[in-house]
Amino acid sequence: MQEMENLFIPYEKALSILEEHKGNFSTENKNLEDCIGAYLAEDLIADRDFPPFDRVTMDGIAIAYETFEKGQRKFTIEATAAAGTPQQSLQNSLNCIEVMTGAIMPNGVNTVIRYEDLTIEDNQATINLDILNHKQNVHFKGIDIAQGSIIVKQGEKLSSAEINIAAAVGKASLLVKKMPKVVIFSTGDELVPVYETPKLHQIRRSNIYGIQATLKEWGILSELQHLADDKEEMLRTISRLLKEYDLFIFTGGVSKGKFDYLPDVLGELQVKKHFHKIQQRPGKPFWFGSNTNGKKIFALPGNPVSSFVCVYMYLQFWLHKSLGIVSETLYVQLKNDVEFKPDLVYFLEATLESKPDGKLVAEAIKGNGSGDFANLVKTDGFLILPQNKSQFFANEVYPFVPYRTKW
Repeated sequence: MQEMENLFIPYEKALSILEEHKGNFSTENKNLEDCIGAYLAEDLIADRDFPPFDRVTMDGIAIAYETFEKGQRKFTIEATAAAGTPQQSLQNSLNCIEVMTGAIMPNGVNTVIRYEDLTIEDNQATINLDILNHKQNVHFKGIDIAQGSIIVKQGEKLSSAEINIAAAVGKASLLVKKMPKVVIFSTGDELVPVYETPKLHQIRRSNIYGIQATLKEWGILSELQHLADDKEEMLRTISRLLKEYDLFIFTGGVSKGKFDYLPDVLGELQVKKHFHKIQQRPGKPFWFGSNTNGKKIFALPGNPVSSFVCVYMYLQFWLHKSLGIVSETLYVQLKNDVEFKPDLVYFLEATLESKPDGKLVAEAIKGNGSGDFANLVKTDGFLILPQNKSQFFANEVYPFVPYRTKW
């Protein structure tokens, strides 16, 4: 164990190093309709009360409650107040005003009775109830949000709900985080383009497409490149692209193989290694570094499950820290017993199930090693099973990182 500790860093240490080297994303203004999935870089502040006036919430009539309390049940309809029209005033307190949903509540009235509880004949509205609630069916000014209040804090990922709020407070454009310019590399002579039929000794490039799709889900666009097992070509290509891109993601070429040139190439290009190898399974030979220009390099293991794990455990963590997002840990109950003897953090694939009692239960599904990426389509995320423990029992609770949204 002592030798491994000298080479490999603990999972928690890797996270702390990533946080130390989080990115500093710039900002940009984007039209509101282009902001879905972007990360807000300003607070959304109410420019007026929500609602901005006492608002009618039912079609019907509005009366002064005191008249009903004194026994009056029949009211002459004095006027009609539609949504979008200026505020009206009741001229005779014994009368009523016919009101529509969304209208500003007229002056002189304070209670709304819906059409279903009325009989209207010859411009006379009769209330068919013995009991009314004072101020019923009225959405009062400022009850939701007061003017000047922060409705959405900066850092939030913009969903349709936040877009709706932005429009309501008059934001035709928003200040959002400008995502880094990203390039994803596959490495290795055994890899061929996805459209080719591989020979017996070859496989198609697949990792990069999965990573690219994941980044797109996170609001980041990326370009794809391939590097052959040629050190000089690697040096030339990466050197050129370091001037163009902000974030580099490599798959493969970071282990101990004879043709794993990437760590040496990055060193020659003055990219400082912050760590290489983590006490975990899968994904031990993960490499992270940066250069003096702030370019960040994530060099992932080539095995598909290993690279997938590192994207969700580390790249996602770094991205959240860079954006100032406070991530909440999802905890789930283990459904089945698991044994894992190596003294490593174990990222184990699992399915997630929501139970009627409100619990989230994860069933561990062991695949056939870090190359068994087909197992990923059967599962929903990764359990984080801690180091220094070899037995994990059903009903125990552990952190879970999902890569699929089921609900």
